[in-house]
Amino acid sequence: MNKIGIVIVGLIVVLTSCKKEEKIELATGDWLAKIEVSESQQLPFEFTLSQNEEGGYEMKVFNAEEVVTIDEFTFKGDSINIRMPIFEGHISGTYTSSEINGEFIEEGKERRVPFRAAHGISERFKVKQDAAVNISGIWETYFNVNTEDEYPAKGIFMQSGNKVKGTFRTKTGDYRYLDGVVTGDSLKLSAFDGSHVFLFLAQVTDSTLNGKFYSGQHSVQEFLGARNEAFKLPDSNELTYLREGYDKFNFSFPNTEGKMVDLQDPMFKDKAVLVQIMGTWCTNCLDETRFYVDFMKNNPDVDLALVGLAFEYAKTEEKAFEGINRLKEREEVPYPILLAQYGTSNKQKANEKLPMLNHILSYPTTIYIDKKGEVHKIHTGFNGPATGDKFVEFKEEFSKTIEELTSEKSESSS
Repeated sequence: MNKIGIVIVGLIVVLTSCKKEEKIELATGDWLAKIEVSESQQLPFEFTLSQNEEGGYEMKVFNAEEVVTIDEFTFKGDSINIRMPIFEGHISGTYTSSEINGEFIEEGKERRVPFRAAHGISERFKVKQDAAVNISGIWETYFNVNTEDEYPAKGIFMQSGNKVKGTFRTKTGDYRYLDGVVTGDSLKLSAFDGSHVFLFLAQVTDSTLNGKFYSGQHSVQEFLGARNEAFKLPDSNELTYLREGYDKFNFSFPNTEGKMVDLQDPMFKDKAVLVQIMGTWCTNCLDETRFYVDFMKNNPDVDLALVGLAFEYAKTEEKAFEGINRLKEREEVPYPILLAQYGTSNKQKANEKLPMLNHILSYPTTIYIDKKGEVHKIHTGFNGPATGDKFVEFKEEFSKTIEELTSEKSESSS
């Protein structure tokens, strides 16, 4: 081959190489994603994509009033990985400029569900008919009906035309911001928050709900509901308590530096203390953590200490601490979070670590301790901002309780 031929071949190789290395740009704007929850059902959610000046992507996921911002994207060829902002889950697959196909994966929970998204579509659920009913109001609801695992919930909904938003409260928390429609006599609600994959489908009348609740692919629960504006769930302050024979609450678990910490630590001396039983995988815990972080920022002089006890799915101690550090960094958590357990979030196992409690019914659970070290009360679960008036009620009660705990009166009483 002559010199000219060698040069031409060289140019072809260089140009081909450059072409192969050229990154595919994702289309910005509206996208619709679908996560498979069964062979016949898919959970839809909307998101938008934008790019910053450095070329990085930002994904905003919408669930009613909630916006989840995701900004950790990695690419290799036509492969894409999108990591959730707090939780361990990630979307992994292949992509073109207008499509993403792959899976939503949570290794610690050993869960994988098919995922796909398409650009340019923003309608969460197709509305084929005008709504035959308006479900606005309160619904007394039971999940896992007619089984030994049946439990009550309070449906709270607001409907305008076909559009519906709201949530289900249980005695241990809530199902966060649900977004959907009523089309004809069918109710369709969904939420994806970076951890939970929730789809609710029901047939509705003016007075009844009859449906199924899909939580990813690992759980399907039948539920029934009836209108009941007066329906109330059990008092969250009466579900968890100290066992007979115990008059104090205590613990001893390592912090992120490996130091064992208990309630005798100097950071808790002469202070009221809140002990938050939680997990970095738990969305209700995240809502509660954000509430505590805001409270501490807005009340820097309050004589109060907080500490989190994390019960983690992560298979190794290293991974568990990685999740704790990630939560502390992303949410600017100013208080210590100790590793109470890893490898499982099993509540029976958790109770073995805290035998003074009658049970651990819910993540989160918060123990309120006064300046004398006495347990003032134990609050099970957390009703977050998606619960509306109940969240407002909780905030008012919280402020009153903290005032009681940190006042001079609490120091002199026992």
